This record gives sequence, structure tokens and C-alpha cells, in this order.
Amino acid sequence: MLDIIRDWLNRYLSDHEALVLLLMLVTGFMVIIFMGNMLAPVLAALVLAFLMQGVVNLFEKWGIPHLLAVSLIFALFMAVLLISIFLLIPLIWQQVTGLLNELPNMVKQWQLILKELPELYPAFISESQTAAISNAINMHLAKFGPWALSFSISRLPGALGILVYLILVPILVFFFLKDKTELLGWIGGRLPVRRRLIIQVADEMNDQIANYIRGKVIEILIVGGVSFVAFAWLGLNYAVLLSVLVGFSVVIPYIGATVVTIPIALIGLFQWGVGQEFMMLMVVYGIIQALDGNVLVPLLFSEAVNLHPVAIIVAVLVFGGVWGFWGIFFAIPLATLLKAVMNAWPSVHDVEQVGQKAVRE
Repeated sequence: MLDIIRDWLNRYLSDHEALVLLLMLVTGFMVIIFMGNMLAPVLAALVLAFLMQGVVNLFEKWGIPHLLAVSLIFALFMAVLLISIFLLIPLIWQQVTGLLNELPNMVKQWQLILKELPELYPAFISESQTAAISNAINMHLAKFGPWALSFSISRLPGALGILVYLILVPILVFFFLKDKTELLGWIGGRLPVRRRLIIQVADEMNDQIANYIRGKVIEILIVGGVSFVAFAWLGLNYAVLLSVLVGFSVVIPYIGATVVTIPIALIGLFQWGVGQEFMMLMVVYGIIQALDGNVLVPLLFSEAVNLHPVAIIVAVLVFGGVWGFWGIFFAIPLATLLKAVMNAWPSVHDVEQVGQKAVRE
């Protein structure tokens, strides 16, 4: 057993650069696990800086000075942020409140439909079963009011955290854009002189992560915007809220689209019943999802490293469980990072070649 372990260590960890890279990866994951919540504003600012850096680079190619380019992009970012705070978020909150107020009526209507099922399908469901389901729904509905009140009170500290985000994130975004060269130089000065492996992995991941973040945000905006236009055209209630849910559902591959279908279908059933309008809603929603998966995603992520669907789902479950929302958002880049590390990791043959070259020199 000891020989097997020794052989594995000699095969994969005999190179100095490999050890340094492994130490950096372990340290990074430990920081994420134990300090991820504290560093959440920094991570959010990094994502936004990634989004805006491409536009800053474009402005600089046009001859605009760096500081002026950063100032213009930052001013646009603040304008979008203020519009979201004072227009979009209150509208979403209004629709959430309306949905919660209408939820008891929805439940009663579903219970009436449930009582009709034994007459329509006596071979599949009985009256006793529907009565048990109805009693369970009433029991949960009775607990909903106190739960909603306690939930809203418990979220007061979270509201203070949002205020911290609104102050810290814009400041961090500005300095990440303004002092990018100095910050990267400071980090590079702390790395080993021999860092071929680190540079190889970093170069492979830099464009991948930037393209992924930009592509994912563009996908959220397009899918959410098209969904809002479609829902508003159909006259669906809570169109803004549902379109926001559809937009953010693309963050979770495969799973998100399936989960968000449930509230859309239930609200459509409550509003129209099983009729032509409901069928049209589901057809339109299915077309949006099909176009997203078969047209938009290949266009936006054509340069992304291919990952098997099983690998993507496992990455979402693992990183989401460890790191919450940010783990879900970065699941594909992190999985791509692990794949890049495994592809670049020196084998025993590579290590022997480096050693022979060092002896000859």
C-alpha cells in the first residue's frame, strides 16, 4: 500500500510547479468554503468587473484614455443599478406581494379541481385520498401566515446586508477596473519565478471565465426579456416576476428550466384553466426554452470547453452545496478549471524530461 502511495506521489507531485499549483487550489477552495459569505461582495464585484472589462478594452482601442474609459463604463453601470433599484425591484416586489395575497384563492381553486378527480378518474384516485391531500394542504396553508411573518422579520438583517452590497460593490468594481494592472502585478509578484504550469492554466481559464460570465449575463437578459414580451402578449399575470425567474433559471443548467416551469404552469392553470390560452402559454414557453438551448447557448458559448452533461450536473450539485448561489453560478467555470488542471498536470514522463534537461544544462 505504501508503495502505491509513493508511486502516485512520484508520478503526480514530484514537480515543484505542480506542488505550488496544488497548494494554490487547496487554499482557494478553503477560502471559498470558510470565507465565501464574507467575501461575497468582492466576488460580486469581480463578476461585474469581468463584464465591463471588455468594453473598457474596446474604448482604449479607440484611443480613449484608461481612466476616462473606466469612468464612462462605471457611470453607465451606476445608471443601470439605480434604474433597477427604483423601477424594476419595486415592480417585482409588488408582484410577489400580489401573488402571496392571491395564493389562498389559488389553493382553494386547486382543491375544487382535486375534489372532481375521483369522479373523473375513479380507477386512479379515491375520495379518501383527495380528502387527505386537501387536509394536508389546509394544514400547511394555516402555517403559511405565521411563517411569512417570521420570514419577513428574519430577513431584516439580510436587508442590511443588501445595503452593504450597494455601497461596497460599486466601490470595488471601480477600483478593480481602474487598478487592474497594479493588482495583477501585485499578485504576480507573490508567485514563484518558475510558473509555467500556473501560466498555462491561467491563460486557458482567463478567456473561458470571462466569456462564460459575459455570455451567461447576456443569456439571462435575452431569455428574461423575450419571456416578458411573450407573457405580456399572452396576458399572463405576474409577467415581470415570472420572466425574471425564467431569466435566472438559465444559471442552473438543465435543472433551472424544469423547476421554473412549475410556477408558470400553475399560475396559467389558475388564470385560464385547461384551455386554449393555457396550451398557447406552454407552447410559447417550450419554444423559448428550445431556442435558448439549441440556438442561443451554442452562439454564446461556442468557445467554451465542452463538458459532459453528467459533469455539469455533478458540478452544480457539489459547488452549489458548498458555496450556494455563487457555487451554482461558477459551477461550469470551476469544472472547466479542474479539467484544465488535469490536462496541464505534468506526468512522470514530463517530470523526467525536465530533470534530464536540467542535468544537461
